[in-house]
Amino acid sequence: MHPPVSAVRAARIEHLDALRGLALLGIALVNVGVFASPWWGLGVPDPAFSAPLDRIVAALVATLFEMKFYLLFSFLFGYSFSLQQAAAARAGQAFAPRMGRRLLGLWLIGALHAALLFHGDILTTYALMGALLLGLSRAGETAQLRIAHGLIVATALAWAALGALAWLQPAPAADAAAQAQAVLRGFTGAPAGVLAARADALTSAWPILLALQAPCALAMFLYGHAAGRRSLAARLDDYRPLLRRLRRVGFAVGLPAALALGTIEAWPASEPVQLWVLALSLLTAPLLSLAYAALALPWFAGGGARIADRLAPAGRMALSNYLLQSAAMALLFTGYGLGWMGRISPATTLAIVLTLFAAQLWLSRAWLRRFAYGPVEWLLRAATIGAWPRMGKAAY
Repeated sequence: MHPPVSAVRAARIEHLDALRGLALLGIALVNVGVFASPWWGLGVPDPAFSAPLDRIVAALVATLFEMKFYLLFSFLFGYSFSLQQAAAARAGQAFAPRMGRRLLGLWLIGALHAALLFHGDILTTYALMGALLLGLSRAGETAQLRIAHGLIVATALAWAALGALAWLQPAPAADAAAQAQAVLRGFTGAPAGVLAARADALTSAWPILLALQAPCALAMFLYGHAAGRRSLAARLDDYRPLLRRLRRVGFAVGLPAALALGTIEAWPASEPVQLWVLALSLLTAPLLSLAYAALALPWFAGGGARIADRLAPAGRMALSNYLLQSAAMALLFTGYGLGWMGRISPATTLAIVLTLFAAQLWLSRAWLRRFAYGPVEWLLRAATIGAWPRMGKAAY
């Protein structure tokens, strides 16, 4: 006897939550580098941690996670957007005002997150790109996919052009050691100094984030929205040929570029080469992210069901967990707390993130036994509906 369709759909939505939980881990493994090392983003490895194990860990993180998991999260954002849009249509409610309030709430949360905890915040970018998705959400699937393809190609070409410019007109070599020392002093000093250092970092980080992440995030929103329109997660059996193609093409095209990115992370090349590898990664990372999703979702529905069950609660309160990760890392690595920046090896940093994520899995399950929403999800829902939702399980 087959389970009812509603039960199957609920299980498949849980698989999306599990995928979102997995994306949280990948995001933490990348973001911790910004907190842990003053050399992050300077194009030069930290000379204090240049042992083979340190370089291998850095290369693996860059290869498997960097520039892939925020895209996976972006895909899920677009998928969830389509579910909310469909729910509003079924209820006969206007969708745009509610989503507009939700995006404004998300932007405010992201702005506070960027100012207080992490200047690499993605939430403000999501809010801005979500507003564009709102405008594009009524377009046909073909138009959406063409726009998504165009955004990825245009972004990759722009960064490749920057690489060509750097090759034709080399810039004077920057003093990376002096820059790293300035970052270290700023982020490990008194809390007021940390805030000032973060404000300085924001001025340079936001333009790069908008130029680097925003177009690809919007492209993945559009891919996710198209998948949500088709109810792909609830109809995995119908889309097995598509999932196989995504895995085959995504890994074949994306892994070589990811390996190149991991290689220059641990053994850096010249600035033009770094920019060209970045451009190649921008072009191929969306395919690799989709391949990850095409691999994980069927696995969650089969042999990985128990893993999915462990991951799903963290994914259901992903916003709260994302902010909690930043708060924990700020307490560990900056002057807010222990000030470990520059003192912890990549391997130890990896162990810290895995321990933190394991704690989040336990905490998320415990929280959702009592409450219907994560704490920040509850605030965001209040902004969305214009009223205070009930926090207890009775809300369901």
